[in-house]
Amino acid sequence: MTDPDIKKGLAGVVVDVTAISKVNPETNSLLYRGYPVQELAATQPADAVAYLLWNGELPTAAQLEAQREDGRPWRALAPEVKAAIDALPLDSHPMDEVRTAVSVIGALDLAGIDNVLDATGTVDENRARSLHLYAALPAIVAYGQRRRHGLEPIEWREDLDYAANFLWMTFGEEPDPVVVDAFNRSLILYAEHSFNASTFTARVITSTLSDLYSAVVGAIGALKGPLHGGANEAVMHIFGEIGDASNVVPWLDQALAEKRKIMGFGHRVYKRGDSRVPTMKAALDSLVEFYDRPDIADLYGTLESEFVARKGIYPNLDYPSGPAYNLIGFDTLTFTPLFVAARVVGWTAHIMEQMASNALIRPLSLYDGHDERHIEGYTADTATLEILERPEEAAV
Repeated sequence: MTDPDIKKGLAGVVVDVTAISKVNPETNSLLYRGYPVQELAATQPADAVAYLLWNGELPTAAQLEAQREDGRPWRALAPEVKAAIDALPLDSHPMDEVRTAVSVIGALDLAGIDNVLDATGTVDENRARSLHLYAALPAIVAYGQRRRHGLEPIEWREDLDYAANFLWMTFGEEPDPVVVDAFNRSLILYAEHSFNASTFTARVITSTLSDLYSAVVGAIGALKGPLHGGANEAVMHIFGEIGDASNVVPWLDQALAEKRKIMGFGHRVYKRGDSRVPTMKAALDSLVEFYDRPDIADLYGTLESEFVARKGIYPNLDYPSGPAYNLIGFDTLTFTPLFVAARVVGWTAHIMEQMASNALIRPLSLYDGHDERHIEGYTADTATLEILERPEEAAV
């Protein structure tokens, strides 16, 4: 018998179908429900794109207003959630705060449900849970940054939209439209990306008929890793190491000699460059001009040109988003929680899609350990011997 073809990391393996997003190989465009993401980022508010991903179509003005009204009760930082965050050490990673906060929200919402199968929820219940998390996360992420600076939470304002409120609750200042536009675009660009590691984690958990909150908590854990969501943090650490554009060449010489992984470059899906990068780079350019920081643009451009010339590997979305978030004023540790606040839309859309046509996700593995061996002096009981005589059942 020939050995099975192992697809390490499930590379190239198609495990299911989805109607939520795809990369169009002909145009190299990321499509959300058929719409190129760059068009959505240029024309839509972030919460309209959330509606699109959850429901399949862009909302009418009335539908968007109804969604905003439905989300209003969850915009404030719940006292129980604040208490849970405050119970964590100040030097906890913000992703641990976000993971804990989502778990608390789930526990509060599902309290009194004794049967775990009932917690799986109906379509309407899970749409409401998705909106609950989407509405609550700006307050959670904003407070995470503020408490590290000794500041109290700030309440949502009814006269500001989702992206502007996120900035208002973080910094306590009404943001300039240039900054709101750049941030809004980033939220849309990060909202969804097919069966990435965190989304697949959410779908695996959902396939067991666990609840939506558990699936999102698992996805947050997957996103924390630097090979996934943590890459935007790593980009700013790299920028900090380099300092300015004049140091790029010697820094890159040493980094490549040490075989370091240069975060912010390369993507398993895109071979001709990440289709989201031009939109986010344009947003970064607008911030560079607004904040008068040409040094950032010089460092960004020099590192990109040098790395592409040497390795032929292009930037991914994390490369422009890291310095963009830095210019806006977010702490580097807050970058990945921002990713959570955006990607929760895609996660929950996939959770609901998985529930609609579910099959338990349970791949096989190829064993390469010890051959069968036994404990000296052990004697199997009758029940065990009966099972061992039915290997086709024991192997399930």
